[in-house]
Amino acid sequence: MTQNQNKYDLSGSVALITAAARGIGQACALALAEAGADIILGLRNKASGQEVVDKIRQTGRDVLRVQMDVSKMDEIRAGVKEGFEHFKRVDILVNNAGIGEPNNAEDVTEKDFDETLAVNLKGTFFVSREVGRIMIRQKSGTIINIGSQAGFVALSSESVYCMTKAGIAHLTRCLALEWAPYNIRVNAVAPTFIRTPGTRKWLDDADFLESVERRIPLGRVGQTGEVALPVVFLASGAASLITGETLMIDGGWTIQ
Repeated sequence: MTQNQNKYDLSGSVALITAAARGIGQACALALAEAGADIILGLRNKASGQEVVDKIRQTGRDVLRVQMDVSKMDEIRAGVKEGFEHFKRVDILVNNAGIGEPNNAEDVTEKDFDETLAVNLKGTFFVSREVGRIMIRQKSGTIINIGSQAGFVALSSESVYCMTKAGIAHLTRCLALEWAPYNIRVNAVAPTFIRTPGTRKWLDDADFLESVERRIPLGRVGQTGEVALPVVFLASGAASLITGETLMIDGGWTIQ
């Protein structure tokens, strides 16, 4: 392995990924394991995720499932503590948990609003806080938030979701500035529509898919691996001078 290739090697590091049972979270967990990291899976239902556990073990990496509904402070604290006690460190955090069912603004209920903010913003902040405390003691670490192009462009019937993703982009900058003295880097990725179990009900609609792909200069929606590999890059030494940035993974949607 050359010196430059070593920059992408995550051997000896430990990564926590929230909402890692499927979709982008699962892809990130697998890609980080393949790069050499041991994995903590933060799961809304600890009993789930057996498929990703088996795949991670096939890479030869250690893996631990922890109960972590990121809308619940007690589960955040307990899950981070369990992961730290098992591995004795946390080097990488991927804040992947997020929700956002389409809903016209005039129809949004207080419950809808509170639930979306509880996962997307409150959850991202407080998981970062708990892991950040560990990274501050370690004087090293990297956090990657899964944002969205929706934080940069307006999407009809997605006002609350767009608002939370815009908040994640700025939270990324704020934490990057505050924690830089501790050698903690904080970045985000902002994908366009990605094929996941959660987006299948929309992307399987041929008319909807066509309307989306017309907006993307590269002409197609993304695959989970096209998010996971940039996450590995941002977690690695190859990105050692990058912090406070949001990397667009949108096929060019937002350059227009």
